[in-house]
Amino acid sequence: MSFIQLRPQGRPAFLARATRTAKDAQKTAAVPSLEELQQIQSVAEEAARAAGRMILSKVGASVKDTKLNTKDLVTEVDAAAQEIIEGYVRDRFPSHGVLGEESVPPGRKESEKALQEILGKYEVCWIVDPIDGTINFVHGQTLSTVSIGVAFQSEVLIGVIYDPFLDEMFTTIKGQGAYRNGARINVGSEATLHEAVVATGSPPAPRNLAPMLRGIVGIAPLCRTLRALGSAAIMYAWVACGRLTSYFEVDLNSWDHAAGVLLVTEAGGRVTDIDGSPYTIATRAIVASNGLTHNETRQALVDADCIRTDPA
Repeated sequence: MSFIQLRPQGRPAFLARATRTAKDAQKTAAVPSLEELQQIQSVAEEAARAAGRMILSKVGASVKDTKLNTKDLVTEVDAAAQEIIEGYVRDRFPSHGVLGEESVPPGRKESEKALQEILGKYEVCWIVDPIDGTINFVHGQTLSTVSIGVAFQSEVLIGVIYDPFLDEMFTTIKGQGAYRNGARINVGSEATLHEAVVATGSPPAPRNLAPMLRGIVGIAPLCRTLRALGSAAIMYAWVACGRLTSYFEVDLNSWDHAAGVLLVTEAGGRVTDIDGSPYTIATRAIVASNGLTHNETRQALVDADCIRTDPA
């Protein structure tokens, strides 16, 4: 059975057979072809643009709720943007799973459980952050994106990050390079940490604040400058196109990095856990870089004890 079947009306139904467990899928499913991946990427771009149009129309929306603490916000627009993306998946690829941030209860254990369950149930899973940078969005700042990663048997093969404010569409397919609005992009050429523009996050959970601050204090004297943009997806995209040299953060969820990690690696960069172990879709402490500065950057973070998350 082919990986994509055409419905009578001509729309692709990717994996139009019944879903199965990951174990069974690994026995029977073929790796998707480039043509099949391109079809999925095209739909992901459509979905991201549709969500982006809605986001642009609602900038500065009021806060609907908080998650675990008052720094982790959610608006009605987050849920509406996710529903737009889910609608595209239901319509075009009904056998795919969707893991969206707004469908997962807050907390590390809940996000890890949701990731494990969705990857175990579906061969193909869309991992979605409908508004990456919600606090920026609420305050009318133009640093928010739509982030979509598509994984096949736990490996991300497609990444789409859309910045509706700059109308920049970052896309990648594994093995095919990274692109911004259709033009090939590459990571920056900085050779040392001293030359590097390093980005970091401001995690909402109090238990993550101390290790992040240790990392900032440790790396700030060694790099050219530090930036905190408030959107993991933007920071990945900017590493991929050379606007940033590297990015680090602890306790990220899969929807924060699924698309961005592939984008960076396809642009010639490198991504690992801060402790140096290889990246997986379940990795939570990330260093993404242009590759040339990776070891130096990571070691500075280790020396600063950034890898140790404090007790809750």
